[in-house]
Amino acid sequence: MSASIRTIAAENVTGAPIKSARRLPKWVITALSLVFVLGLWESFGAQINPLFASYPSEIVRAFWKMMLSGRLPTAFLSSMQPFLAGYFLAALLGIPAGLLLGRSRTFDAAFGIYVIAGYSTPLIALVPLLMIWFGLGFMVKMVIIFLLTFFPICINTWVGVQAVPKTLVEVGTAFCASQSAILRQIVLPAVLPYIMAGLRLGIGKAVIAMVIAEFLTSTSGLGGVIISSANSFRTAEMFVPIIVIMLLAVVLTHLVSVIEHKVAPWQNEITGREGV
Repeated sequence: MSASIRTIAAENVTGAPIKSARRLPKWVITALSLVFVLGLWESFGAQINPLFASYPSEIVRAFWKMMLSGRLPTAFLSSMQPFLAGYFLAALLGIPAGLLLGRSRTFDAAFGIYVIAGYSTPLIALVPLLMIWFGLGFMVKMVIIFLLTFFPICINTWVGVQAVPKTLVEVGTAFCASQSAILRQIVLPAVLPYIMAGLRLGIGKAVIAMVIAEFLTSTSGLGGVIISSANSFRTAEMFVPIIVIMLLAVVLTHLVSVIEHKVAPWQNEITGREGV
């Protein structure tokens, strides 16, 4: 036994590579987890009264019927229009606002309190007022999505700027770099992980806002399908848009992670995370 230990130690000293245990790819673990969960759901869901729950095979049948009738594609497109408009507007305004809050002491003192107050305010309570201002159509849904998405993106960017090491900025200043150059070449690369985290959080907030807006302001879109199916006790049909919304959030979150890996490849090396 001691000889084996000495052999291993000798290999380490000489620099010979040591084989590590082979690990399963992440997608395999995810697939196995999904198969396990869906199998349990299928087994136990079929024994429950269909008025109270459903199960995967029945939901797939309902999905296929709704696709053939055109009901689901129409609702999906109706939901995606305000969703994309509100989300991209929140990102377009939230990221620059967060950069200004983090870089400018005056801007922070003047407007930081309003950002914190807006994030802490239960914006759902303002929906009746927003309905009066913007009506019941596309505009009010876009505004609700924008308001719930803007603050997490802005605050994450703000926090990221404040977390930039002071020494990095001082190095740029010592080399007589302009403020715009410091922002572009030092601050932005350091803040990118925070911005991407804010965009990922914003996706979840935008999805929630989209459903809330459709629940409260109209009966169109995926939220409208959920309400009408629930009122008619068509439980399998009710689960279809819910799962579509979940898959939408997962796909968009993964897309942001892919973009992060492309624009900030050094982040995975710094943190030791595996690439997407």
